[in-house]
Amino acid sequence: MPDLRGYGDSSKPPTTSDHFPYSKRAMARDQIEMMQELGFKQFSVAGHDRGGRCAYRLALDHPEVVTKLAVLDIIPTGEALRRTDKEFALGFWHWFFLAQPFDLPEKLIGLNPEHFYFQGDRSIFHPEALEDYIRCIHQPGTIHAMCEDYRAGASIDFQLDEADRGINKIRCPVLVLWSDQGELPKWYDVLSIWRDRAEKVEGRGINCGHYLAEEAPKETFEELYKFLID
Repeated sequence: MPDLRGYGDSSKPPTTSDHFPYSKRAMARDQIEMMQELGFKQFSVAGHDRGGRCAYRLALDHPEVVTKLAVLDIIPTGEALRRTDKEFALGFWHWFFLAQPFDLPEKLIGLNPEHFYFQGDRSIFHPEALEDYIRCIHQPGTIHAMCEDYRAGASIDFQLDEADRGINKIRCPVLVLWSDQGELPKWYDVLSIWRDRAEKVEGRGINCGHYLAEEAPKETFEELYKFLID
């Protein structure tokens, strides 16, 4: 369960004008190198939110490596941006705020990072995990890396998704889980969108908020276990 590049205590390499060091393609390569170091030439991948975006890029770029893919509470970045409307822009405003040029979002977030990142109910997180999240988001390098992640999403990640659309599909079996209480099922036919991007897709909504693993651990585990292990 690695932290993505830039998050937690992971490395935070210098960025470039095209934001490639924080692209999901670069993050996917990190996972390949890590798993090779651990002795795995093939493996299944599950990812939530930003991790899910890294995970599906990993499956697209390295089909010979990824045997199964599970993505939690997302649609592809390219699809989300291509379909952007007023509801999306207001509901997911942070996508566009974090993607603003350096260093406007970094300065504003740095004034009160806890309020920015944890505006909702903090009780859904284990106290030990929450303590670690809060420690990390007070580090300027982490805030900058998170902004770079979203800048990459609005630029190079979008371009890569668009280049693959209709041409390069995810070949391995895909499980899609999403929050029934969130915006995705209100705005999209989630499975239909993923079936345009992958050859074999199954999935369903779970009656919880965005943090599936924290809010509905039993259901989330059962779905993942059934898909990945059974």
